[in-house]
Amino acid sequence: MPAFSIGVDLGGTNLRIAAVSTEGQLLEKISVASNLSLSPDHVVAQMCDDIRHLGAKNRDSAEFVGVGVGVPGIVDVEAGVMRKAANLPGWENYPARAQIERRLRGCALFENEPRVILENDARAAGLGEQWIGAARGVPHLAMLTLGTGIGGCIILNGRIWRGLNGLAGEFGHLTVEPDGIPCGCGNRGCSERYASASALVRMAREAIAGGAAPALAQVASSQPEFGAKEIYQLVLQNDEPSRRIFCSFGRYLGILLADLVNILNLEMFVIGGGVASAWNAFAPKMFEELGTRSIIYAASARQHGLHGDERQRAASQGKTIITRAVLGGDAGLYGAARLAQITG
Repeated sequence: MPAFSIGVDLGGTNLRIAAVSTEGQLLEKISVASNLSLSPDHVVAQMCDDIRHLGAKNRDSAEFVGVGVGVPGIVDVEAGVMRKAANLPGWENYPARAQIERRLRGCALFENEPRVILENDARAAGLGEQWIGAARGVPHLAMLTLGTGIGGCIILNGRIWRGLNGLAGEFGHLTVEPDGIPCGCGNRGCSERYASASALVRMAREAIAGGAAPALAQVASSQPEFGAKEIYQLVLQNDEPSRRIFCSFGRYLGILLADLVNILNLEMFVIGGGVASAWNAFAPKMFEELGTRSIIYAASARQHGLHGDERQRAASQGKTIITRAVLGGDAGLYGAARLAQITG
């Protein structure tokens, strides 16, 4: 009998839930507003209603194996607790797994105790890309998710590597500019202050304040939610200040990647998250900086822009691959579902 699991991706804007087969087929997906003005218990109640709904629709034709939940912030996987979640007010030290299991207990979907796995959303996305995305068939890789901040994931032998206390992969807090801009973590010059969506907006507003970016100033004054997407649109219109901003972004991302390649020496590094859609604007400078700063990357016949089987062949030949994610916003859903399938 075929089997399926349910993956959950809880974000600051949307709550998305999907039933996914063990072969990677998306059976059905639900997306609703997160409604974070309500308490965590209210959001979890909505989540569990949707889990029961998807489970009931698919359990007659496939065996149900569990639920995986991807959440932003610092997660204590073993305890099932969200320790810190900057984009989810009121969720600090929230026992999410226990609350989900309590609401699902007694549901016909679960014969015994509910099986729920809680994980950081960037790690879930990395696992999704390793399962059926850009890194399919590659056992050792790292993924960077470029959004408001920078998320990270390290996968070794097809499994998420969490480190000593579950915090491995905090790529957003590696230093790329000594004595640089202060970061909320307490450090200065962290990569997410220079190579994230919020970094792009900061650089754009600095250019506007300097009076040398009229197109950016016009868009920023007319767009209430001025962000990375609007800056990229100006790059496509050949706006030079916007192009320079993305070049700076690419340079700092290249510095970060050079450190990761030198330290980890993995087959593949996958770049995902919302800012990855502007790949053409930052990738040339990123690869230029990477080639200059990483002796390992320079020595491994630098490979990028490969597809499908080409990536696997390059990895098997000892070549470092830097590539863009392919699953988009669904990477975390697939990864969360996969967690429930492989976690024993």
